[in-house]
Amino acid sequence: MHALLRLGDDALVLAQRLGEWCGHAPALEEDIALTNIALDLIGQTQSYLSLAGSLDPDAPKTDDELAFLRSDREFKNLLLVEQSNGHFGDTIARQFLFDKYALLRAEHIAQQTFDMDAAAIAAKAVKEIRYHADHSSKWIIRLGDGTSESHSRIQQSINDLWKFTGEMFAADEVDIAGSIAGLLPDLSALKTQWDIEIDKVLVEATLVRPKDGAMKTGGRTGIHTEELGVMLAEMQILPRTHPGASW
Repeated sequence: MHALLRLGDDALVLAQRLGEWCGHAPALEEDIALTNIALDLIGQTQSYLSLAGSLDPDAPKTDDELAFLRSDREFKNLLLVEQSNGHFGDTIARQFLFDKYALLRAEHIAQQTFDMDAAAIAAKAVKEIRYHADHSSKWIIRLGDGTSESHSRIQQSINDLWKFTGEMFAADEVDIAGSIAGLLPDLSALKTQWDIEIDKVLVEATLVRPKDGAMKTGGRTGIHTEELGVMLAEMQILPRTHPGASW
């Protein structure tokens, strides 16, 4: 259940962030693209949270309850995905760093036999995330190998967000148990694959990979940045104001 919550929370929080671009993206095509990616992530959220809620041994919960009736301390998403959108380059850099990780993770889950329900969700998600990763990678290359201004700004975006990437590969008891069971990938092996994928795009984009330093962690244990609390207050206001209401 805990592993499924993490998968659902990563998708939900990033979807909400991308949804904030609706009507505000720099071009109509990107407005539609970011919104479609957000919708894909909402679909993944619904599937993972529904499955996680059904496995609660104390009181089964719906996907809506898990999405709208938990506090920030109960969310288990990565700190990376809750960071504010910033400018377009910041959003693309955040998406790129997460997409490469999410795709490798989903590909593993789709092939495992420990939980066939999770495998089916991941198999569908893989098709979507491949598009997401292709979209963000092409933008990284376009901005990095573009003008001097676009190059410097996307490099700064990568630099600023890099400190959140270590959390993706910091294995705890949930990751270890999930890996032993076969549900989750071994994070050390995933890191090696992620490095290769990231470096390949950065080289083509003429960007410099930041040096690994002190990494920010806490999201997996419910210790978040202020960004998440503000986002959840807006996201959850309707169901909390009118609990149990239906359309």
